[in-house]
Amino acid sequence: MKFGWLEITLFSIVLTVVISAILVRGKNWLEPGFWGVFAIVGSLVMFSVLWLLTFDTLKKISFGSNRVPSPTVINHKIGYEYDPDKKRYIPTIGEEEPFFGKQWSEKEATSLLTKGKLVIQSRNCMDCHTLLGNGAYFAPDLTKSWLDPKWETMIQPMTGMKTKEEAMAKWLQNPEYYGTWQRRMPNLKLTEAEAKAIVGYLKFMSAIDTNGFPDHFGRAPSVF
Repeated sequence: MKFGWLEITLFSIVLTVVISAILVRGKNWLEPGFWGVFAIVGSLVMFSVLWLLTFDTLKKISFGSNRVPSPTVINHKIGYEYDPDKKRYIPTIGEEEPFFGKQWSEKEATSLLTKGKLVIQSRNCMDCHTLLGNGAYFAPDLTKSWLDPKWETMIQPMTGMKTKEEAMAKWLQNPEYYGTWQRRMPNLKLTEAEAKAIVGYLKFMSAIDTNGFPDHFGRAPSVF
């Protein structure tokens, strides 16, 4: 059985009331100590619940969980399909495919993703872009950008690269050479290794289950 926020809230309130009622037996409800017990018990219960929820959240957002795949997911095809049971789009992990012409070990993939994240931070990409709901809206959202078909239909023919990841890396190194959108991205002076790391990080991001966010990468039904 899965517990949602409503069940957890009701459980916390009931537990607080039951424990407090036991501890204040025989006391007058007008006494300051009567409500002091409720305050202390309520604080302890809420602290305990928040502590448990924190560890539960850390478990769910760790590598290899149902929501956050292993770094080696970059070795697979990644899709985005509507789940009628969950009523939202979810990432799908398909068959293996080479990424920049090779299969990456877990150590190599982890190192690549770490480098990609650090490069994104060092260039202040979130001053223009959005990642997982954080950042600015001047430029496109990058949360599921790996899934954007324009990489294959527009950028890949422009750059002449054989694969989508190679086209993305080429474009990131020389965005001013390839006219795409009215708001052009400045040249961030990325090395080839830095560009590849960013592409790896973006591919990994597309495999994270973000509860259907951002919605514009799929058509949400009008009636739930």
